[in-house]
Amino acid sequence: MGKIAVDLEAALQRRDALGTRGDTHMRTLAAGDGWTVVDVLCTFGPRDLPFEERHAGVCIAMVVAGAFGYRSTRGRELLTPGSLLLGNAGECFECGHRHAPGDRCVSFHYQPAYFERLASDAGFSRKDIPFRHGCMPPLRAFSGLIAKACVGATDATQFDAWDELAVDLAEATLRSTQADVKRRAAQTSASAWARVTQIVRAIDEAPDAPHTLASLAQMCGLSDFYFLRTFERVTGVTPHQYVLRARLRHAALRLASEDTKIVDIAFDSGFNDVSNFNHAFRAEFGMSPRAWRVQRGARADRVARICEASKA
Repeated sequence: MGKIAVDLEAALQRRDALGTRGDTHMRTLAAGDGWTVVDVLCTFGPRDLPFEERHAGVCIAMVVAGAFGYRSTRGRELLTPGSLLLGNAGECFECGHRHAPGDRCVSFHYQPAYFERLASDAGFSRKDIPFRHGCMPPLRAFSGLIAKACVGATDATQFDAWDELAVDLAEATLRSTQADVKRRAAQTSASAWARVTQIVRAIDEAPDAPHTLASLAQMCGLSDFYFLRTFERVTGVTPHQYVLRARLRHAALRLASEDTKIVDIAFDSGFNDVSNFNHAFRAEFGMSPRAWRVQRGARADRVARICEASKA
């Protein structure tokens, strides 16, 4: 597991050791004129009752670890790593962990007027907001943005362009919601949610494992056909797409934080061929693994120089 998931697991273990109830820990990562980014670590579990909350502004939360149910006036969804929780200003909602404990999100909050201005500047009309759906599945359009946010949440010296990320995320989300076909997750059974939650947890805990359609289907007691259809209906992506993106996120975080050889990271992340890894990484993030590492290193050096200058 990457540090994002390790931190969540450590928090859950502390909660179990102390015998306390679940809680939500929030840490502000950055803020600007009209936007705020918060690292949200939740240790609620199946024994904790969900409670109603309200979005103060427009919310786009990146799910980076764990899985949970999200219910709003637009229906209910299962949120998994790589997906986005979408919230409209003033909207009531509930988050629940009926099937598994804990989650972690990097949550972007926009003041309504600022978000409307971003939408207008990007070419969207008022009818394109508020959001019509409660979430977006783990799509390629979000992979690079989520990887950058994960890097910044684990090491502030590796990423400091939160203002640009807030703008890019808003545009990518608006663009993707226009092309999104409504998934009827609300019509799936509680049993299907439980099985899919079990599988996404297993994938995220060991993305490098030799996951196949047959092995994943067997893990939750379904035929290949029914597992494929159930997983795609609940998460919005196929099992193969989910495994691939989990492996690439894992690799991207290691590339940003370690000096390990790229070939070793590729093999450790579950890829059997370096050329396939390079191709998949470029397709997902728009650059080669080497360029990604260099870019993250350059940002880290820039932040370090700024910190040194401020101390002088």
